[in-house]
Amino acid sequence: MRAVIQRVDGASVTVAGSPDDPSGATAVGEIVGEGVCVLVGVTHEDTAEKAAQLARKLWTLRILEGEKSCSEVNAPLLVISQFTLYGDARKGRRPTWNAAAPGEVAEPLVDEVVACLRALGARVETGRFGAEMRVSLTNHGPFTVLIEV
Repeated sequence: MRAVIQRVDGASVTVAGSPDDPSGATAVGEIVGEGVCVLVGVTHEDTAEKAAQLARKLWTLRILEGEKSCSEVNAPLLVISQFTLYGDARKGRRPTWNAAAPGEVAEPLVDEVVACLRALGARVETGRFGAEMRVSLTNHGPFTVLIEV
């Protein structure tokens, strides 16, 4: 699993409206104030154990103000699936997505990361798997970290 973690002063995710009203966007997840926005990518070899490992790392990673973790200050997390984290653009001009797990593999594992975070006591907001999403955030720092488990 691969995660891009950003320390934020607020973040939200919206999805496009219904086919009847494609212009209407709906907010599906939002955190206000200090927290962490996490983009999660899943590859073919990932497991529920790796999802639990990533959740523990996200909950205890000391990247907030004063070198605190989300667990120490009860900061919220916004977790969003992002298959493009496994895009490969080394050759040509068009990325390939061969390393990204298909939706039927990836979705349950992203859900497992969220479930494990909640079991640890985290307040977690999410995007909507497979949807056309718009993510807005205020990166505090800027501070961005890449983690692989």
